[in-house]
Amino acid sequence: MNEIDLRHLRRCLELAAEALESGDDPFGSVLVAADGTVLAEDRNRETSASDPTRHPEIDLARWAAANLPVEERAGTTLYTSGEHCPMCSAAHGWVGLGRIVYAASAAQFAAWRAELGLPASPVNALPIQQVVPGVTVEGPVADLAEEVRALVRRSAGG
Repeated sequence: MNEIDLRHLRRCLELAAEALESGDDPFGSVLVAADGTVLAEDRNRETSASDPTRHPEIDLARWAAANLPVEERAGTTLYTSGEHCPMCSAAHGWVGLGRIVYAASAAQFAAWRAELGLPASPVNALPIQQVVPGVTVEGPVADLAEEVRALVRRSAGG
């Protein structure tokens, strides 16, 4: 984890805050090319779009499939505020994206939601590698995870 990784993760947190302000769960993601160019970014839109599959990770996987040759996809890094759910992990694997870097783990999200009395996710919180074996994954990042926790707390009205 270097300063470039942390800069992209901080942008993910900004996007997560935007999602929260729009009534969505606080998730944001940034897709970066092998040369460091930011290719695309997005935030959660599951509530505002009335589509529970509008996670930023899956939308970025769709963008990559439509806009990047297969060989370029493997060199990308997908930065995200929270570890992929199984649906997003599968999309990542099917499209052939590269490394994943996240601020907070799925297990952390599940624990925070339980602490706050929020409903559990409708799908199990599986580590990315259980869905996409062989992908390089880094996270969580302790300092940033606390910021994500604060966003989750705000989403619960606290």
